[in-house]
Parts: sequence; structure tokens; C-alpha cells
Amino acid sequence: MKYVKPLHLFQDMLNRNAKERGRLLGLDVGDKYVGLAVSDRLNKVASPLSVLLRKKSSIDLMANDFQTLISDLSLEGFIVGYPFNRQRNSPSAVNVKVFIDDLYNTGKLEGVRYTYWNECFTSKNVELLLEPLNLHSVQAKSILDKFAAVGILQGYLDYMKGTLKSNPKP
Repeated sequence: MKYVKPLHLFQDMLNRNAKERGRLLGLDVGDKYVGLAVSDRLNKVASPLSVLLRKKSSIDLMANDFQTLISDLSLEGFIVGYPFNRQRNSPSAVNVKVFIDDLYNTGKLEGVRYTYWNECFTSKNVELLLEPLNLHSVQAKSILDKFAAVGILQGYLDYMKGTLKSNPKP
């Protein structure tokens, strides 16, 4: 796995032939679950995908799941939610870094590029939307994690499109 700056990941993707461009996977990393969202083929819209159970003992299985998703969905890179407005060593920030380090250490995701994107309030926003639905807690948690990943990925896509529109290449 290789970290790249947010804008570089998107620009590199756009520099490819449109038929060769991959999609992006958004990750909302939590203590117990990782919510996933995927972009459409044009990288304009994020959609909920699934939730993976996160256990230290199953990181190899998760890496296998990511390998399958990369192949099946033609993924270009990962957009990983990160709590930028909190302290650098907050439990949430450390949690995300440990997860990425653990994935990297499996050696199964060589060449996969990823970047961090601000995840602040994505889960809270989804919680507020789900509250009036009175869903069972298990169902609500699954929806929350997937849609928090959607918020992270959609935020990234919208920002990149806006940045590139306002700063076109010479």
C-alpha cells in the first residue's frame, strides 16, 4: 500500500484513458466495523457497498476481501476517513493508522494507493438522519457505517471535482 496526497490520487486517475480509469473505495474505519462505499465508473457518485467486521485476528481475511473488491470493482484507490479536526493522537486517529498499518503488513495489497480524507461528523450526520426511523440497533449500525463511508467518499469526489474545475491544467 502506498500513501498519496488526495489531489495526486485524483489527478493521476484523470490522466488515464477514460476506459482505463478505476473506481474509488471509501472506508469508514471503526473499532469493530469498516464501512465501505464505492464510486460509480465516472467517479462522480458514491454508493454504499458493505460493512466488514474488524478484528485483529482477521486482518488477513480482510486483505483478501479487499483484493477481491479491487479485482471485481476495478478499484483505483482507497479514500480512508480520518479525524483531522481532533488531536493527532486521538483514539480515533490512532485506530485508523493502526488499521492501515495492519493491512499494509499483510503484504497482500502491494501497489494499492490510498489517501486520507476528513471524516469529521460523517457518522454523526448519518445518526441524525437515521434517528427518526427507529431502526433496530444492529440494522442502524450497519447502515450508519456504510453511509458514513459514502459521506467520506462523496466529500472527496465533490471536493476534487470543484478543485479541478477552479484550477484547470494550463
